[in-house]
Amino acid sequence: MIALPASMSVFERGWLSSNNVLLVDEACAALVDTGYAAHAGQTLALVERALGDRPLDLIINTHLHSDHCGGNALLQATWPCRTAIPSPEADAVREWDEARLTFRATGQTCERFAFTETIGPGTMLTLGALQWEVIGAPGHDPHSLMLYCPAERVLISADALWENGFGVIFPELEGESGFAEEQAVLEQIAQLDVRMVIPGHGAPFIDVELALERAFSRVAWLRADPARNAKNALKVLIVFKLLDVRAMTFDALLAMLDEANVMRAAATMLAPQTRWPALLAELVEGLAKSGALTVEGERILAPTGSGSR
Repeated sequence: MIALPASMSVFERGWLSSNNVLLVDEACAALVDTGYAAHAGQTLALVERALGDRPLDLIINTHLHSDHCGGNALLQATWPCRTAIPSPEADAVREWDEARLTFRATGQTCERFAFTETIGPGTMLTLGALQWEVIGAPGHDPHSLMLYCPAERVLISADALWENGFGVIFPELEGESGFAEEQAVLEQIAQLDVRMVIPGHGAPFIDVELALERAFSRVAWLRADPARNAKNALKVLIVFKLLDVRAMTFDALLAMLDEANVMRAAATMLAPQTRWPALLAELVEGLAKSGALTVEGERILAPTGSGSR
């Protein structure tokens, strides 16, 4: 059992929702990331159970992918809490610009939410009676942030570093730089004095050196052939969608390739549009062999018991 600071609780979720980090002191009860919209009720229940009669005062989003901010709206409706988002996302959220926000582009959903303030690299936050430095973490998402507490040597890494890798490098799918940024973020983490990482997905871990070794190796592998990142992105987004809706037809998945911009960009990197049915069939077959989904005739299903916690 990894010892957390007394003022911190980590709600480890499944892969549909990001982990939630609750930091509480006398002045403020803050939650870092709120999970996916489909499990917003679970997020609310976890926070209510931890806080009792006390309200939530602050939401902080490390980035605005739907699995990290999908609970914002329900938590805001329950408590009059402040909400801090990465500063470059302010206009898109204020206007709810669907072309700039990633929800529709990835075939996902997020209920509209508001924000009260923005944060960015260099911002200092007091959370759980501890001082946290906000660090930029582009790569997976160009505006993503991490939170680092020097006193406790704890890093909330979001999707920049997991125990076994990191999140999909989405900018590279649309012709923008992402691999170099992910490499730089990993190098920056390596320079920090970190005893424990709380990732966006998966359990907190303390073997930071080994996790970084794996992540550096993966960046090099992806950079050697960017199609690997595109293929991984499609597999991740297919499995994510199935975790949400539980079952889809092959034709519905094929339609997603054409309708969701990010998925379409990934598919275009791998095959001409005339070959997308074959590409999707190949991906589904591989995912079925790995146990990530099951196939029953024309229906594609999430495996039993694979929902979020």
